[in-house]
Amino acid sequence: MTRQTEERMCHLSISKGSFLPGLNRISEGLYLASAKAASNRTLLATHRITCVINVSQEIAKNEAPELEYVNIPVSDTPDTCLLQYFEDIADKIHTVKAGGGNTLLHCVAGISRSPTLCLAFLMKYHGLSLQAAHDWVKTCRPIIRPNLGFWTQLMTYEMSLFGKNTVTIIDSPVGPIPSIYEKETKNFVPF
Repeated sequence: MTRQTEERMCHLSISKGSFLPGLNRISEGLYLASAKAASNRTLLATHRITCVINVSQEIAKNEAPELEYVNIPVSDTPDTCLLQYFEDIADKIHTVKAGGGNTLLHCVAGISRSPTLCLAFLMKYHGLSLQAAHDWVKTCRPIIRPNLGFWTQLMTYEMSLFGKNTVTIIDSPVGPIPSIYEKETKNFVPF
């Protein structure tokens, strides 16, 4: 599938307003969603999902015999270590795709934990920088916003993969933020 085709699919998803309740296609073989969408068997079947990766401790496994489930029971806090899962989950997504399947990554809302693992996958298997991976996923699912601790771990991973960082942590009126968010906080006046 070409990048133009993938972009059209992301924009189709955006135009339907399916950010939170729906599945958002990130790349061939990879979808990102909320827990609500992950529990919708019709959506899973429609998108031919064969593997569901639940990146939360709040959501119970919603197992079905026809699906493979992976659970990473972590919380959405800056001190949670997701870095330890980057390689294994990226490899799992790649293996599922190579076998002709599709993977759905989800957490509770599909905003912080599961997008973090999605970004790691795109860096490893698509060779995208962290900046480019973020820009791409944000195009497909505009509500993503990994927490600061996850950003730090993604920057560590990017450095290990490419020997440089395209995102840094900077000071802002609201405290430390990834440089990606600099423009949106530039005119913010704290109380």
